Amino acid sequence: MDVQHWLETVPAVSIYALVALVIGLESLGIPLPGEIILISAALLSSQHSGINPVILGACASIGAIVGDSIGYAIGRKGGRPLLAWLGAKFPRHFSEGHVATAERSFQKWGMWALFFGRFIALLRIFAGPLAGVLKMPYWKFLIANVLGGIIWAGGTTAVIYYVGVVAESWLKRFSWVGLVVAVLIGLASMLIVKRRAKKAAVEIETGEREPVAAAE
Repeated sequence: MDVQHWLETVPAVSIYALVALVIGLESLGIPLPGEIILISAALLSSQHSGINPVILGACASIGAIVGDSIGYAIGRKGGRPLLAWLGAKFPRHFSEGHVATAERSFQKWGMWALFFGRFIALLRIFAGPLAGVLKMPYWKFLIANVLGGIIWAGGTTAVIYYVGVVAESWLKRFSWVGLVVAVLIGLASMLIVKRRAKKAAVEIETGEREPVAAAE
């Protein structure tokens, strides 16, 4: 049973709560499939009148904004030791290379890195905590967080909903295509970030070796 078929058995209120919770936890820094859950729920709302897409988009936006805000607060309080702890717990997501890539993006683009990071699967997980660790001014964080959360969550819901309405008869047969596309987009974005992370990790390792060589 795929995600969408499972969601069909759940009451509308539970779907709203599930979407908000999963996206909130993902934005907080816990690796979860928030984008897949959101796209599945949006597709479901296009085929079932009991699920209101406006409420769904609002719940997803609130989850994204609140989750990022909590992540920011935790990151600001925990500092770099928090990143080291997360790296030990989730090495695939919070490795030194991934953190270094995100940190360079934040230093170069500031609040826009947080805004656009919302649309990239891997960056979305730790953008909030990293913004706190790097002590981004709260007003910049708040603007990027709110705008990014609304545009990503609300926009994704709207686009997928209208695609579902237009192609309802087709999607009833091949509803899994939406999930496949979502997974492919997520994998593509993760591969891009991983490639940059690997490059950053090599640079970090090279930088650590140079002082040792010089000392010898």
